[in-house]
Amino acid sequence: MSEILNTPFTHKHIALGAKMAPFAGYNMPISYTGINDEHAAVRNKVGVFDVSHMGEFILRGPHALDLIQSVTSNDASLLEDGKAQYSCLPNTDGGIVDDLLVYCVEKNKVYMLVVNASNIEKDWNWISKHNTQGVEMHNISPKTALLAVQGPKATQVIQTLTKMDVTNMPYYSFAKGEMLGIENVLISATGYTGAGGVEIYFEDINDNANKIWEAIFEAGAAFGIQPIGLGARDTLRLEMGFCLYGNDIDDTTSPIEAGLGWITKFTKSFTNSTVLANQKANGVSKKLVGFEMIDRGIPRHYYEIKDAAGTLIGSVTSGTQAPSLGKAIGMGYVAAEHAKPGTAIYIDIRNTLVKAQVVKFPFK
Repeated sequence: MSEILNTPFTHKHIALGAKMAPFAGYNMPISYTGINDEHAAVRNKVGVFDVSHMGEFILRGPHALDLIQSVTSNDASLLEDGKAQYSCLPNTDGGIVDDLLVYCVEKNKVYMLVVNASNIEKDWNWISKHNTQGVEMHNISPKTALLAVQGPKATQVIQTLTKMDVTNMPYYSFAKGEMLGIENVLISATGYTGAGGVEIYFEDINDNANKIWEAIFEAGAAFGIQPIGLGARDTLRLEMGFCLYGNDIDDTTSPIEAGLGWITKFTKSFTNSTVLANQKANGVSKKLVGFEMIDRGIPRHYYEIKDAAGTLIGSVTSGTQAPSLGKAIGMGYVAAEHAKPGTAIYIDIRNTLVKAQVVKFPFK
């Protein structure tokens, strides 16, 4: 068994009394004051997530864009400097290697890919295997710290710490510059909570992590800033209907089945694009849907989904009692004929069929 890793902020979490647990090979904070309290803090004020476990790759050179275009489903040629996009890495079997963010640092020359923590090695090997034109690749994950400052007050807090225009930063854009005297800090607006805010990438050297953490919490004190664990990160993203790799998408689920046709562009050729284009044209047998519970019960990962007659039609991929909504919600794959919003489905909870209804994302 490999050694558990720490982020540059692990000692901060422990000192604050966080409930810690292994996640993607790292010792990560699950909660501090409780998931519901932390969830509300992000929805209404501002919260800070340590997401330094995520992976970051730099792709550089005249063929960097060609490589990205060949392995990702979205069209990265549309990106200009300072813009980012959500995409995925299709595999050759109809599934997804990973979902990721593509940052255009310098068009046609320099890009940053942000990948899931549990897939860093897998993604690196996959992209490297397709790098036939000598694109310069750098895995900067071990030396990169990342904080997500999320919530309606987040940009007000961060704007006090940098001259970069954070307050007016459009969704899925970013800027690089100085923050607290630290050079080459990248601040982006690609949040995973639906509550607004920014992500701050910087090199973990010269006590940068401690300096930025302390400054953020000092600046945010007047706004009720709180540290937030992975538990609330999951409930926040689920309320928005955002996929979590390993739960809602994986090596066996296609982007078309997962409702990610909007990041699957057939204006170019990419891994398995012919098969995925056929799925988009002719339909798929199962679809990822959101649902809310009508009867009392909380859906959990892997619970079976059935029709009124008790016939198996799918399975739950994510589920929770949604703190902002006051009701139980979930996501799961169902046979395509049961995927229309308003359709009644039943979650098998301890051998009892509990009624639910398919709804559109985001949950309301």
